[in-house]
Amino acid sequence: MVNVDPYMDVENSQQECIDRLFCPDPFTCLEAVKNLKNSVIGSNKQKGLVIQMGVVPRLFQLLLDKNSSNELMVEAAVTLGSLARGTDKHVEELIQSGLISTVLRGLASPNQRLREACLRCLRTVMSRSDSPIEVLYDDPSLIPHLVRMAESNSAATQECVMTMFAAACQGFFPCALHMCSMAFFMTTPGLVRMAESNSAATQECGMTMFAAACQNSEHQDIMCENGVLELLTPLLCCSIYRVQIPSLCCLAQMCYQNEKVSQLAATSNYMGKSVPDILVSLMSRDRTTKMQLAAAKCMTYLFRSGALAADDSKVVYKALPTLVHMCQKDVPPEERVEGAETLAYLTEVDTDLQRIASISDHLIPTLAELLKYRAAPIFSDQGEDMCLEETKSETVNRVISEVKMASEMKQAAFRAFASLAANDEDIRRKIIDTDALMENIVSSFTDPNPKVRLSAVRCLHSLSRSVQQLRTTFQDHAVWRPLMKLLQNASDDVLTVASSTLCNLLLEFSPSKEPILECGAVEMLCGLTRREDPSLRLNGVWALMNMAFQADQKIKQQVLTALGSEHVFGLLSDPDVDVLMKTLGLLRNLLSTKPHIDRIMELHGKQVMQSVVIILDGDEHSAQVKEQALCILANIADGDCAKTHIMNNEDVLKKLTSYMMHSNVKLQIAATFTISNLLWKDEEGSLERQTRLKELGVQQLLQQLLSTSDTTLFDRVKTALHQFPSSPGT
Repeated sequence: MVNVDPYMDVENSQQECIDRLFCPDPFTCLEAVKNLKNSVIGSNKQKGLVIQMGVVPRLFQLLLDKNSSNELMVEAAVTLGSLARGTDKHVEELIQSGLISTVLRGLASPNQRLREACLRCLRTVMSRSDSPIEVLYDDPSLIPHLVRMAESNSAATQECVMTMFAAACQGFFPCALHMCSMAFFMTTPGLVRMAESNSAATQECGMTMFAAACQNSEHQDIMCENGVLELLTPLLCCSIYRVQIPSLCCLAQMCYQNEKVSQLAATSNYMGKSVPDILVSLMSRDRTTKMQLAAAKCMTYLFRSGALAADDSKVVYKALPTLVHMCQKDVPPEERVEGAETLAYLTEVDTDLQRIASISDHLIPTLAELLKYRAAPIFSDQGEDMCLEETKSETVNRVISEVKMASEMKQAAFRAFASLAANDEDIRRKIIDTDALMENIVSSFTDPNPKVRLSAVRCLHSLSRSVQQLRTTFQDHAVWRPLMKLLQNASDDVLTVASSTLCNLLLEFSPSKEPILECGAVEMLCGLTRREDPSLRLNGVWALMNMAFQADQKIKQQVLTALGSEHVFGLLSDPDVDVLMKTLGLLRNLLSTKPHIDRIMELHGKQVMQSVVIILDGDEHSAQVKEQALCILANIADGDCAKTHIMNNEDVLKKLTSYMMHSNVKLQIAATFTISNLLWKDEEGSLERQTRLKELGVQQLLQQLLSTSDTTLFDRVKTALHQFPSSPGT
């Protein structure tokens, strides 16, 4: 028996076809190109064979040869466009062969069919995520030429140009030729007029382009100023599905995190219906899930930008249930992912929406199912007798796509869980009771997809806000161990969330605190305080502050040694006010319990006092910052020997009396508490301190403060007055 290659006849036939491509007879050559075109349609294997056989240069020659007939040039361009729909490797080889420069030259042809064929080919290449967008800007005349082409009456030409612009906009602004970007947006009014035409193809491509071009607030404002919002509203109400979908996507892009545009959109109307009302109608269950999801996303962005309230019925009773439904099994996987991520964004900041979502349509177990998503089986019911048309490469690509989908499912589920668990303890308990959740989170720390790692850490961060879970589930799974390992080699975005989680695990009541300290956390956190990113500096100081709370002298000294006294006090001049506040909190925790206070002030007293004085003197510091500085003085005043650092500093004593009469009651309370600690009777040297403070008029000031209406201040004042011998306040 002879084994026959099933592709042998096809290859022989194709070789004959290729041989005829070089025939001088125009008719024979034309038929050969047509046959070649038909053979490569839908088959990546045939595309690869044609490219390997060196046919592409001949197609280029036929397309550009002035002696070729119009039909032959068009067929050559169409064949190149089909080849460009192949694999990444195929496209890379085509580009290296000079495909782009060839089809760009074809755009100059007076033959409309040839221009459209070249446009389609170019659009196919430029629509890819890794396309060489910069070639569109190498020739400054190309963009204007494309705009003029889009102004023609050909819907096909308009569609191709607009789709290519949409692709180009994805990488538009990083390009070197910034003048081209400005010229592009100067054409926006003309493009709006084009989209206002009756051509559905033009409207579809125009909306797709606008959505792709909306990458930041500047782009959103430019489009709004050029009338895109007014154009969108009637398009949302049109009956053509392929126009409505990109219009919804464009509206979402324009409203995302843009308060001004969102407010305008929320008040826009068409034929008596406002945009939110139109969106509600597009979320009806008789619409496709894709349309429902796109409309719900628009409503979500309107809400998050402040144009709609959290308790608006359109948000609570329409957008939220729609997004919950998008997470169900009967929805296509891609839309389940997008639905879960949009739901996460909707519920991220509002506790009521989190609670409503958590009890809607079994959402928590539904999201848990996303974590169990598995790739479809490789083989069909016929076992290894797979469809012959599916090559090994296509099978591999299909499996890769399924694995990618499983990864996206997991990312979306973690992100939704993170939002739902942000504030409510009952929700956290329901989520953490999900089967194998903690195992899924921990295993995702080593996932090859960085987005999965990030979303898993975000989920853990939300759950770590639970005191009960820190003491139970987190301890049972020793979560601190993989978290510390993740922190050792993480990107900045993962590091920011992971270090925030570590702050919670270092709280005084967390059982994880001791083992974290034992595995070198101090040095790692001190390293974070030296990072350029203020979020990382903040988390580093915050975690050290939690670590120092009620810690023993050994740990406190370890923190000070690792940080270095100069760096500690350098952080007190950090431009980020949150870093400054947590540094003051760290100092407060270090300066607690009398022996620790005295020892630290003995070593660093001069620097501490200088830092406190600078903060109390500075007009740029808020009352909150100054309150923390006064609380540090109160702690110092509680030491046995440390008190002298205040009593021997005339400037600090005057500042204390000044803040006792401050207009801010919290500053009055903090200053009075410091005075009370200095006056405290039955401590060594108390009589001398009482006499000195009485000479400064402290007792008289305290008596004046007895008239305060603030109960906390009143109690502090009475306590301080009781320290004076035979005080009139007793």
